[in-house]
Amino acid sequence: MKYPSVLVASALASFVLVSGTAEAQDYDLVILNGRVMDPETLYDGIANVGISDGRIVEISKEPLSGTKEIDASGHIVGPGFIDTHFHWQQPMGYSIGLRDGLTTSLDIEEGCAGTIIAEWYESRAGVTQANYGCASSHEQARAIVLDGFSDKEILLHGPAAALEIRKGSGWSLTEADYDTGNEILRIIDKGLQDGGLGIGSTLGYMRDGVTSREMFEVQKVAARYGRHTAVHTRFTPDNATFENLGLQEIIANALALDAPATINHYNNPGWRLGHELIQRLQEQGYNIWGEIYPYAAGSTALNAVFLKPENWVDRLGHSYEDTLQDPVTGDFYTLESYNKAVEETPTKEIVLFKMPPEDSLKWLTLKGTTMASDAMFAEPLLAPWNTPFEELGNMHPRGAGARAATLRLGRENDIPMMQLLSILSYNAAHHLGRTGLKAMQERGRIQEGMVADIVVFDPEIVTDNSTYDQGSIPSTGFKAVIVNGEVTVRDDELLEVFAGQPIRFEPEAGPRFEPVSEEAWNREFSTGMPDVAPGIPPKGGN
Repeated sequence: MKYPSVLVASALASFVLVSGTAEAQDYDLVILNGRVMDPETLYDGIANVGISDGRIVEISKEPLSGTKEIDASGHIVGPGFIDTHFHWQQPMGYSIGLRDGLTTSLDIEEGCAGTIIAEWYESRAGVTQANYGCASSHEQARAIVLDGFSDKEILLHGPAAALEIRKGSGWSLTEADYDTGNEILRIIDKGLQDGGLGIGSTLGYMRDGVTSREMFEVQKVAARYGRHTAVHTRFTPDNATFENLGLQEIIANALALDAPATINHYNNPGWRLGHELIQRLQEQGYNIWGEIYPYAAGSTALNAVFLKPENWVDRLGHSYEDTLQDPVTGDFYTLESYNKAVEETPTKEIVLFKMPPEDSLKWLTLKGTTMASDAMFAEPLLAPWNTPFEELGNMHPRGAGARAATLRLGRENDIPMMQLLSILSYNAAHHLGRTGLKAMQERGRIQEGMVADIVVFDPEIVTDNSTYDQGSIPSTGFKAVIVNGEVTVRDDELLEVFAGQPIRFEPEAGPRFEPVSEEAWNREFSTGMPDVAPGIPPKGGN
């Protein structure tokens, strides 16, 4: 039986509250008359959505009523956006993302140190506005072992710990021997034991220190748990030949281990080949996927190994004057100013122009990929969630606007909305769900029984407002952003609601770590080597 609603005036005309009555209401929240779109089933129709206890209970063309009602006429009702590559895992970072439709904010590239993942999750419980999650970090494990980095307070910053870690060099340049290598793997394994999403590897920043053998062993750690390894590949960014060699390294390892893998931001030279390789493997059933974002420029730290003049200028033929920009001043670097800044502020964020602008539109049409923003930080890093945006330092615009930019570009170029919703939400949920991650098996979809992470936006006006000059300006056009059934953004205004939930695996009682040794390898992969494998008779023996 459906009960009639008694409507009261709302503080905002588009968001209608129902007054308390003697009769119980059907749902906690209903979304009325919106164009409901589900990328998994391809459902696309005008319908009403009933939500209770944080889940979608009913999708119906019949009238529904609830304690709160949103009139979504003329709006799209889609799954909340999932970003698997969002580095600013801090209150203001979540705040910026939510204003852009982001309901689930994950970092699967830099990740968090395996030693503190449990505490990292605990520190966000009940005080976080978006869903949150982290991978176990390859880079940070190397910094702990090879540089002796031990500042727990900094490590609890999660991905942002890289701003301090990268002031050292062992994590990037030192090759690990068996003892140090096993300790690195042990720390990574600890992060998975404590529920980390997988392994995040910034291999492209460690290309001179991480051997191909170490990278294989890192992926092997994830494979024991059935989880994926997400990698900024060895030669990213580079030319079309080397870029794809790095991609092929990770894919070959994944296939040998029968393990999932993510290729981070492959929207670089040679992207067509990279995408075809990934697409063909998906068609064969492999859980391998890649990310793109709709910008011609990336962002990184000034002392990134691939920006050294002998590589970026001498080998690849770029010039700092038209590729390397200071986001704060807007000035481009010269060789002289680059060398000076590397000495004084080695981990300063820069914007790196590296691809033709027209390519950014093409990436949005790719099948089976995900839009992952690679969102960086603005100062102050630890700003409260309600800090005015104009008080933030500048940053790459993708942190504040990548999702709305995807929708705007799609509108301007007739890219199907279902494709856009797939790359913004469902595809990430699908691939992570296949690794056994329950939280992603019930998100990224508008279906009865699923978690109510939902975006309601006007497809005709939704837009990004952030630019390279002003990178933290919020997007507009979102009538509502709903996190676990709670309205967190209403008519483009962020509310004081902290409904974010942890996205993680259940912690396990013990590790799955297995130390690497030459002796163990010889026993498994040879018919026996003298003085190593037991049971092999010595020369001249019986």
